[in-house]
Amino acid sequence: MRAVVFTGAGGNEVVSVETRPDPEPGPEDVVVRVSYGGLNPADLMQRAGNYPAPPGSPPDVPGLEVAGSVESRGERVSSWQSGDRVFGLVGGGGLADRVLVHERSVAGVPDALDEQGAAAVPEAFVTAHDAVFTQAGLRTGETLLVHGAGGGVGTAAVQLGVAAGARVVATVRSAHVEEAVAALGAEIVRDEDFRGGPSVSADVILELVGGVHFPANLDALARRGRIVIVSVAGGNEITLPLLTLMQKRATISGTVLRVRPLEEKAAAIRAFEREVVPGLASGRLRPIVDSVYPAADVRAAFDRLGERGKLGKVLLDFTA
Repeated sequence: MRAVVFTGAGGNEVVSVETRPDPEPGPEDVVVRVSYGGLNPADLMQRAGNYPAPPGSPPDVPGLEVAGSVESRGERVSSWQSGDRVFGLVGGGGLADRVLVHERSVAGVPDALDEQGAAAVPEAFVTAHDAVFTQAGLRTGETLLVHGAGGGVGTAAVQLGVAAGARVVATVRSAHVEEAVAALGAEIVRDEDFRGGPSVSADVILELVGGVHFPANLDALARRGRIVIVSVAGGNEITLPLLTLMQKRATISGTVLRVRPLEEKAAAIRAFEREVVPGLASGRLRPIVDSVYPAADVRAAFDRLGERGKLGKVLLDFTA
């Protein structure tokens, strides 16, 4: 197989593409043949040495998601047959043209999605759905505020909120992203305006940036509001006015998918399968692709991933 490999911790100087033996499935695993792989900010953290793969995952091959066709399967696998199109989550090893994944960590790809579209779905939509609905319990008629709405998770969260009948407000930092996110159904607030004094009252805040939005997030939170933190790239530490938190009877929680045990990750996939995949099949929900790079140009892809102004997912093409 061809795989993206981190030879150490650092920047693009530690990134290479290598040929390695194809993975062999365990009793409950499938090996997925991949055409396109999705990049995620967590890959940049792993490259820097700050986010190691969990035990049991390849320590030097990044990638948190997989989409493609089942090529082989373990003897106890009953859910999938050779040739089935699947997408889902892995703890690592997703940036390769053959990916090993437990059978319960994937769902079936609807026919409406092509290979690129399928590759842009798993981490973005599973993360957004799990954070906004399973963790924060967004309900119809409530207001959802999405920070960092132009990325993969952000564009997914905006669409999911709109589809659920919520009012969706999104913060963005560039004009071309503003127009595109508004077209998904969100009301737009420029990021600097929000930090200068929020004018929105939100029941749920999806924090995809980090500490720069505090304490403004608490000012913007409705009574009994919920903040879910998914990323801290924009600041890992905050000053928290506890009295405001108490008076609003608010909840702040953090979430990650990568290190969850199999049972919890499988539950997130099944919820995604029930509540999100039908929307992808009908076209009401759609993955957003920012750019696609040949696997050999993975360093350029990581540069794009780290830039501002992206809209949706950055993908690697393993067929090129």
